[in-house]
Amino acid sequence: MSKRRDLVEVFGYAPNDLSKEARSLWNIGGCPFVNKACIKINHDRTITYGTCSVTSPYGDVVICPNRLYANNYETLKHVAADAFGDIQFLLYDEYIKTRGDVEECVVALGKNSGKEVQVGGHLSMDWVLARIVDTQLVEYVGIEVQSIDITGNYRDAWHGYKNLPTTNIPISEIPSSSHGLNWANVHKRLIPQLIRKGVIYSRSRMVNKGLYFILPEIVFNKFEDVIGSDIPTVEKAGRDTLTVFTYELDSEVSLGEQRELIAVRQLCFTLDEFSNRFISGPNLPSGEELDEAVKRVIGIA
Repeated sequence: MSKRRDLVEVFGYAPNDLSKEARSLWNIGGCPFVNKACIKINHDRTITYGTCSVTSPYGDVVICPNRLYANNYETLKHVAADAFGDIQFLLYDEYIKTRGDVEECVVALGKNSGKEVQVGGHLSMDWVLARIVDTQLVEYVGIEVQSIDITGNYRDAWHGYKNLPTTNIPISEIPSSSHGLNWANVHKRLIPQLIRKGVIYSRSRMVNKGLYFILPEIVFNKFEDVIGSDIPTVEKAGRDTLTVFTYELDSEVSLGEQRELIAVRQLCFTLDEFSNRFISGPNLPSGEELDEAVKRVIGIA
């Protein structure tokens, strides 16, 4: 890991990679992991940044969820195998072409495969894996996929790497990135969202394995800061469970190559345990700490 704040991957490759494989994606703004246009763009949609991962105090961390779909959605296939066993995995367009010829399969429904499932008028499910037998839906599971949002920006560093082919700027002179990482989102948005969606899945008679959660290992470590690292696990997924799959980037590779995404942990625990840990977890501040914080604000010793 670099000692300074830096970009780690842009359009799937090291930011200083000048190979044809890398720079062709800079030119077209394409994501090599979903084979579609990159979703990392600036506010007025004039620049496609293509930033997949950045440095953090804890290691290189993925900041774009599409980076977690490397090797043709391999992470989703891991979930399908865990939930349903050795059954053919298909994206939605593949299912359309073969639906009359396949007796049993798992069909992925999400933003890049058909469309996201929405309920309640506003709540979108990242992915639903539907098990189909003889063209009929027999069961399904849900998957949430999260990376981590940044704060600040990496604009100057990005432009430095962008201009490498034309300006011959030494790598040492490229500005440091000014990004931070929005760890506060873990307890402000991500955990409450997981609990809500998990409860919805647990109420379905067609869901037998609950909700799955795919995210970087570094980000899940921040979840454990909230819920504790000693949360009791269960051996098998059920309707009321949350199953976590964590991943990390493999070591650096030669220019023109992409880093592998490595599976780190698989954990399964009940939604009730997860929810209770969030509400009254081991790292929740005490009432005394709150008292002292209020006194500090109003200037009372």
